[in-house]
Amino acid sequence: MALTNETIQKKLADKFGENFFRFEEVYGMLNIEASKENNLKVLQFLFDDTELNFRFLTDLCAVHYPDAAGRELAIVYHLHNLTENVRIRFKVFTSITEPDIFTASKLFSAANWMERETYDFYGVNFVGHPNLKRILNVDEMDYFPMRKEYPLEDQTRRDKDDEMFGR
Repeated sequence: MALTNETIQKKLADKFGENFFRFEEVYGMLNIEASKENNLKVLQFLFDDTELNFRFLTDLCAVHYPDAAGRELAIVYHLHNLTENVRIRFKVFTSITEPDIFTASKLFSAANWMERETYDFYGVNFVGHPNLKRILNVDEMDYFPMRKEYPLEDQTRRDKDDEMFGR
């Protein structure tokens, strides 16, 4: 029997309850959203269930939404069922003032470096990570460069002529 988005959604709703998730289907890929406190429970269920069998973490990244109060940082997991060739996207949101989320590095070994990179660029603190430190930026940086906290260019510069840039 082929694994469908409806099957995945039903199994998750049966296990955790209807109000536990927010489901959305974008371009055929099922997007699942849950609270950050439950990220490991959901990931463990997706991994352990023999029918779902999501055992490959394709990608783990973050997205900064500066205008979403209390939900500024989204941590996004892309999971793949290799036997059925089905992919899903699992998201959890957190506040920028409390960017703590449980690590998935004990479940997916690939999450180790992906979580370090996400910490390095977005400041997401993965609780329980074995070695959470910067890997691409210098240790002295006191900010996280992928957050949208700074203007893209200096608006006070007078040495630029906007006509030269097509504006």
